[in-house]
Amino acid sequence: MMEPATVIQTPAFAHHGVAWSPFFENKLAIASSANYGLIGNGRLHVVALSSLSANAVSQAPKLNANTDRIFETQDALFDLCWSEIHENQVVTAGGDGSVRLWDITLSDHPIRVWREHTREVYGVHWSTVNKHIFCSGSWDGSIRMWNPDRPHSLKAIPAHQNHCIYQALFSPHEADVIASCGSDGQTKLYDLRVPSALPYPSAPAITIQAHPGEVLTLDWNKWQPYILATGGIDRTIRVWDCRMVKTPTSLSSGQTATANCTKELVGHEYAVRKVQWSNFSPDKLASASYDMSCRM
Repeated sequence: MMEPATVIQTPAFAHHGVAWSPFFENKLAIASSANYGLIGNGRLHVVALSSLSANAVSQAPKLNANTDRIFETQDALFDLCWSEIHENQVVTAGGDGSVRLWDITLSDHPIRVWREHTREVYGVHWSTVNKHIFCSGSWDGSIRMWNPDRPHSLKAIPAHQNHCIYQALFSPHEADVIASCGSDGQTKLYDLRVPSALPYPSAPAITIQAHPGEVLTLDWNKWQPYILATGGIDRTIRVWDCRMVKTPTSLSSGQTATANCTKELVGHEYAVRKVQWSNFSPDKLASASYDMSCRM
């Protein structure tokens, strides 16, 4: 069995999210909570890695992990993302409905706190195309767009009304396209350029009934535009081509176009908690499940 190069321990705090810095190859941040996020405090850990001498048995380089900073919160932290424009800033998603912006070189308090969501914020994502905005997805069913310099959200989309949003991600190819998934079993794509009398798109560009139960995770393919993967509580992973659009015979009923499922992957014994496409290959996908396995 291959041993990990290093292990980071945070006693009494379970990890919900981890993200590498886009600026420093040896720095990462971890979002965690006490009691698995059911009750209690949260923590943001900033970790720095440094190389040690090679392991005498495997000859693999060992890494030393040091926790540079710990930031405390009064409620759980469920996700985080690094700023794409400021090397020392991190955004966190809070169980109290807050979105917090931290500067890891400053004091123990966030430099900005937004409290517009009415329930837990379960995901945050910084756009890699339009690097001045990020989004948050909440159990209140809405997606909100933010600029770190603005005191209020730029836009709010009631994407999954009366349902929880588990993840919302900007497209890595299109600055104005965002995808979300939720407890209604649906994955939705919104085009923020669509004209509307409302301050948000009046309807999703595409609605996919992705799984028969809750959709816990999604990810964009980094190499192939409009290719998405989703994972749900039905234990399956599905790949969608959003260019292969199926249009309803009548749009007057409020239906929107949907996408075509090109592949279904089975094998997990419990719900699929996370899917992620490789940054380096268009056909490699990793998944993590509550069955305690990671598959590729």
